[in-house]
Amino acid sequence: MHEIESQAVDSPSEFVSHQAQQYLASNGTDVEHPFADNLILLYVRGRKSGQIRRVPLVSVRDGGHLLIVGSKGGAPAHPAWYVNLAADPNVWVRDKADFRAATAVTLEGEERAAAWSKLVDAMPFFGEYERKTDRVMPVIRLVRSEHAKPVT
Repeated sequence: MHEIESQAVDSPSEFVSHQAQQYLASNGTDVEHPFADNLILLYVRGRKSGQIRRVPLVSVRDGGHLLIVGSKGGAPAHPAWYVNLAADPNVWVRDKADFRAATAVTLEGEERAAAWSKLVDAMPFFGEYERKTDRVMPVIRLVRSEHAKPVT
């Protein structure tokens, strides 16, 4: 287990925390989630606390990168993990047995539109979430990096 993972705090939601623990125990191969094959664990630094937060998210492969979306089920506000990521785009990702540092890039314009289409094609429920809200849901590309932000 990577040092970041041992310091990470799971969601207070029992359901979300349970998924994260299932993921860790099985390297993502045995998780109770309808899109378990697309599930990753994202690690972001809390903008206020500085703590590492762990959140399971669905993703879509985009070449050598991963795409994720700040949907929050179509809620009116962005998810907390996205607000933290926007404050510090240096993140970590567990994709099955692979743990790596990444830089989170929020996409805009045509690049976002193309990535959004790819996400909705793979997981149509994102289109339903989009119709439930007035906000533009952020689409993020996770790009492998070598950042070495110290853990405090």
